[in-house]
Amino acid sequence: MNSVIYKSRLYKWVYPGLIWQKKENQKKVYLTFDDGPNPEATEYVLGILDDFNFKATFFCIGDNVVKYPSVYQKVKSKGHAVGNHTHNHLNGMHTSNQHYISNIEEAAKHIESKLFRPPYGKISPVQIQKIKSNYDIIMWTCLSGDYKKNLDRKESLEILKSAVKPGAIFVFHDSLKSLENVKALLPEFCQYLVQNNFTSCRL
Repeated sequence: MNSVIYKSRLYKWVYPGLIWQKKENQKKVYLTFDDGPNPEATEYVLGILDDFNFKATFFCIGDNVVKYPSVYQKVKSKGHAVGNHTHNHLNGMHTSNQHYISNIEEAAKHIESKLFRPPYGKISPVQIQKIKSNYDIIMWTCLSGDYKKNLDRKESLEILKSAVKPGAIFVFHDSLKSLENVKALLPEFCQYLVQNNFTSCRL
């Protein structure tokens, strides 16, 4: 089994109470982008979304919002949703509960949203209990794997296509680290969605 699919299935088993897919009867999916905003990467993603008249959700790192406030405001002005991705991209499994929660709260000073995605998908049961009353914790149906240095882009694209169904949540990244893979994957995947009469909406 492909490692990306295996990881998603394993996480769904460990965290069954989180949001892995939306209930949706129409041909709508949810493109999401983690780790921005970034002037180069986010601007590129916004351009592609404009080309296809798609809306998406950007899970932002608070520190990046502080660094690039105009890019963050542009995301919002174009009608996309934003979500909290902690202030410093913390791994919940390697961070004390107190520090993790305070880092989310720091990001919340700059990101107005009730959506949260844990960086790396790593969050402890205690951390979930502490934030679930304030946030919808959004995971994913399918990871693009765009963060991988040696990504097999053809395989990734096929995995993305195979996961397309109403309500599916897809993860990409608007970071410099992932930008070349995003350029190779995102336009073609968006075209596939259009060809199959799907659109992307904000969460």
